[in-house]
Amino acid sequence: MSVFFMDTDCELPLQVVKDLGIKNMILMPYTICNEEYFYDFGESYNPKEFFTLIRNGNMPITSGLNVEIYKDYFEPFFKQGEDILYVSFSSKMSGTFKYLDMAIAELSEAYPAAKFRRVDTKAISMAAGLIVYVAAKMFNEGTPNDKIAEFLETFIPRVNAVFSPNDLFHLKRGGRLSGFTATMGTLLQIKPIIRLNDEGALYSAAKTNGRNKALKYICDEVIQNVRDTDKYPIIILNADCPNDAEKIEAKIRVAYPDADVWSCPVGPVIGTHCGPDTIACCYVGTNRNPD
Repeated sequence: MSVFFMDTDCELPLQVVKDLGIKNMILMPYTICNEEYFYDFGESYNPKEFFTLIRNGNMPITSGLNVEIYKDYFEPFFKQGEDILYVSFSSKMSGTFKYLDMAIAELSEAYPAAKFRRVDTKAISMAAGLIVYVAAKMFNEGTPNDKIAEFLETFIPRVNAVFSPNDLFHLKRGGRLSGFTATMGTLLQIKPIIRLNDEGALYSAAKTNGRNKALKYICDEVIQNVRDTDKYPIIILNADCPNDAEKIEAKIRVAYPDADVWSCPVGPVIGTHCGPDTIACCYVGTNRNPD
């Protein structure tokens, strides 16, 4: 029997998760105001409250899972000798996967009849979510895990994420920018454009002068490079800046009136690192390097 796993760093909307009927989800942790939470696709998460806490000076942190937690998730299925497929967020984004690897090594030795594979989406947030969504639909249609993994090898490099954080100090805190660059960029109102590369890491693709130009850059990129809008949704993400998301959505709908456009809040794990007022789009193109 086949089993499908995903983690909540893919940030799929709660209703989509319910519609897919996927029960096996790895809840990723975050801490704010000295309280640890596990993100549950929005079941108990209020994005407005979360980003208001950050705006008021409460800095959240994220952490990985340990070996025992991973074993708790997977051991019941190893015991039954299942064929397990886990479609995960990017290995480049966290050290948690070394503990997953340790857990799987122990379980594989104890239960050799089981089969486990992890497909790395080389993405995070709804870029990973878009990949998980497609994989889960294939799984629900009865596609064997091997075939799903084979399809994802060619699909993953086509899934793009482009975003712009409003406050550079969150990128500085996460080690993405130097303190000097963050300070000067803030003073000069420079808004970086961040993308995912083919390895699943973030890189600075461009710099814009001011918020409106950043929004235009993101919108123009999506309109110029999106493909297969009859098959895959275009996803707009906002970290408590819905008005900006609406501006982008309106322009995309004019360019692609028949496209399925999702507008979603940024979750707390990713929101910890990008900060309030981040705006992003995820879409399927021909590759991850549209320039």
